Amino acid sequence: MVTRKRLRSVLTALVLYTMAALFVGYFGVNAFTGNRGLKAKLAIDTQFAELTADLARLKAERESWQRRAALLRADRLDPDMLDEQARLLLGYAHPDEVTMLLGKP
Repeated sequence: MVTRKRLRSVLTALVLYTMAALFVGYFGVNAFTGNRGLKAKLAIDTQFAELTADLARLKAERESWQRRAALLRADRLDPDMLDEQARLLLGYAHPDEVTMLLGKP
């Protein structure tokens, strides 16, 4: 009887330790690969860096277009910009000019 109680207590302890190890292992694996784990954080950080760079590029492009649009406002019309846009839209050039079409700005 003593050996059975000792065997039973040893097996009970072994089962409890195994269950605890599996429990900790489950949460450890989810901490690394889960929806909010370390891999997901790395992917979100990478996407954040890409989107931040894209935002900076788009802000610079927007400022460029705002500067160009400001030159075409009626209250302060830039004659050079008006001449450039008229020549671009109408395809007009003076007879003594050499024109080179490089593509759309």
